[in-house]
Amino acid sequence: MKTAVWLYLFLFVAFFDLHAQYPILTPFAISLGAAPSFIGLMMGLYSITHLPGNLIAGYGVDRYGSRLFIVFSLLTAGAVLIVQSHVTNPWQLLVLRSVSGFVLAFLSPACMALLARITTDRVRQGKLMAGNGFIHTLASVVSPAAGAYLVAQIGFTAAFYALGWILIATAVCALFFIRDIAPATADASASSAAPAESASDPAAKPSDSGGKLRREAGIPWPVFLLPVATSCAQGILSFELPLMGQTPDAMMTTGLLFSVVSLGALLTLSMLFLNRLSPYYRTLWGTLLLAVCYYTIAADFPVPLMAVLFIIGMGKGVIFPALSSLLIELSGGKRYGRTFSALSIAFSVGAFIGPMLAGHLREQISSYFIAFAVLMLAAAILPLCVGRSISARTHFS
Repeated sequence: MKTAVWLYLFLFVAFFDLHAQYPILTPFAISLGAAPSFIGLMMGLYSITHLPGNLIAGYGVDRYGSRLFIVFSLLTAGAVLIVQSHVTNPWQLLVLRSVSGFVLAFLSPACMALLARITTDRVRQGKLMAGNGFIHTLASVVSPAAGAYLVAQIGFTAAFYALGWILIATAVCALFFIRDIAPATADASASSAAPAESASDPAAKPSDSGGKLRREAGIPWPVFLLPVATSCAQGILSFELPLMGQTPDAMMTTGLLFSVVSLGALLTLSMLFLNRLSPYYRTLWGTLLLAVCYYTIAADFPVPLMAVLFIIGMGKGVIFPALSSLLIELSGGKRYGRTFSALSIAFSVGAFIGPMLAGHLREQISSYFIAFAVLMLAAAILPLCVGRSISARTHFS
């Protein structure tokens, strides 16, 4: 478990560093003379350039392990930030953000695959995935304010320079302190557990009370519509919330609203007992909860926005670790790199589609209703894909 502890530490530093850029990138681009449409293009390209990186990471992590990809991603992203501190026009920033999107695409699949290989027990894997979500969410709560404060104190150039060196230092530490778990070793331990159970009890199933991974034929591809839908809804929320601010303190108001979402996610991510519940039902009911919340906003029900956003955060805190655990169960303990690469691709596609739909259709239909529709569609498809192919375990074990 030392690997998990070190990985969480480095992940927190990395996510803190990356999220600290969110409130300062747009003002920095404007200071270089970028128009709002250009900034939208830059954000879209950042998500699109994730796709080739996710594809490469999927096959590379399964073959070579996670450690080198984690180090490469952090090291290169840090170098890009240092170069970014010296840009003088928006086109240079566009190119560097595209490169950053590509190299950071390796980080999430590599980290999640390494966490999944630490154990073959489903409950412990669920806790590890929840820990990953907790670290990510905690960083997203505190880092935006820290990034804005840093720029206010030392300016854009010095802030990007400092953040770049922090990532490089994190990469060097990861090289020495993260112990990789070879894919072959993980698969061997998982496969050796199954024959042992079969020998002791021929009628036993691989998904019995021991909590070991099932052997499945493969992951139904429609399952990945769910991460596309959740990421699309999140992208719509990220697009719409800043437009709600009508006061001079709009930026502060927007930051507070996003913090409320993150606090809701922290609440459910800290409820580790949820990881003993079926990941299938957690994913399904969490998606339905999100859909109801977006419909509440779209229909303009007399419910405080803060309360709805907090519940949206709680839903995210339930879905994301549950979805990772569900994919692990469906994969049968094989090809973690490709599994989480496909998950990252789905998230990237949804993050690109959501703001695009909101920007083009918000005059004809509520963007939040679009989020409700895609979430309900994904929730309807999920039982058709996997409802009969996984364990029906819903109790505490």
